[in-house]
Amino acid sequence: MVNDTTLLLDLDGVSVARVERLADGGRRVHLVTADETARACPACGVFATRVKGSAVTRPRDLPYGESGLEFRWHKRRWYCRKAGCSRRSFTEQIPQIPAGARLTARLRGAAGRRIRDAGSTVIQAARDLHLSWPTVMEAFRVQAREVTAKPLPEMEVLGIDEPRRGKTKWAQDPETGKWQLVRDRWHTGFVDALGTGGLLGQVEGRTVADVLAWLSTTGLE
Repeated sequence: MVNDTTLLLDLDGVSVARVERLADGGRRVHLVTADETARACPACGVFATRVKGSAVTRPRDLPYGESGLEFRWHKRRWYCRKAGCSRRSFTEQIPQIPAGARLTARLRGAAGRRIRDAGSTVIQAARDLHLSWPTVMEAFRVQAREVTAKPLPEMEVLGIDEPRRGKTKWAQDPETGKWQLVRDRWHTGFVDALGTGGLLGQVEGRTVADVLAWLSTTGLE
């Protein structure tokens, strides 16, 4: 049976020890580790039995309520008891909060899905979740791979369009002195013209070579 303090946040691996009200009206939630596998050495997998010390981290999670929550995870640092292990000591970690992570995995996932599935812009998702633009963009790349890695749907007609995006950028070769195209303002988009597959891919450039290069990666004939 799952502990009620674990169900409170629905964040597997930690439970709520106590909550305090802050001067600005916010709440600070103090967490402790609730997953025994968190004391398995990440290098050798042996369960540690000797505590070296403690550490407090501040992982950020999904917004809660109007004022939000601050997390303080009180976790232990362990000695690895396996002789010859390269990892002499380590702190507890769980799948939702890996070692060194500043954000929970579900917060990163939610940020990426806002763009992939809900049509949000990167900057809007960053504002809503109080994250930086680079963090949200990387989260989107991770979520997008789940879609781009899948095989393309069957289609009757492949549509090709040439949208213009941004500005052309040139750079001068320091050895030859010639100017080279670094970023093309034209992109080529590929869509399922008669079906429901939507946008299948997009590449920079609009030459025949750009189109053939994308087609060579899809298996389409």
